[in-house]
Amino acid sequence: MNAPISCEFYDQLMVAIERKIPSTIVYLENEQSTTLKGVVTELMMIEYEEFLMLKGGKKINLQTIFSFNGKRHKEVSFLHVKGDNFTE
Repeated sequence: MNAPISCEFYDQLMVAIERKIPSTIVYLENEQSTTLKGVVTELMMIEYEEFLMLKGGKKINLQTIFSFNGKRHKEVSFLHVKGDNFTE
């Protein structure tokens, strides 16, 4: 079961979409921390999971996002993520 996404995080995503703000997203991909910069164009549901869509077509599952525009949204206490400030 997926953890609920906070209203604050949704609000931040909606502002980025409405204002077309270039955003920095840190998320988990293939058990590695990945940082991606781009413009979020929409939020969507795919098979009961929530994704954000970036200009250019990249989809990122909201459950994998740790940080959006410098604001941390999820703790990474269960793994050591390489390449960012999330290593414990």
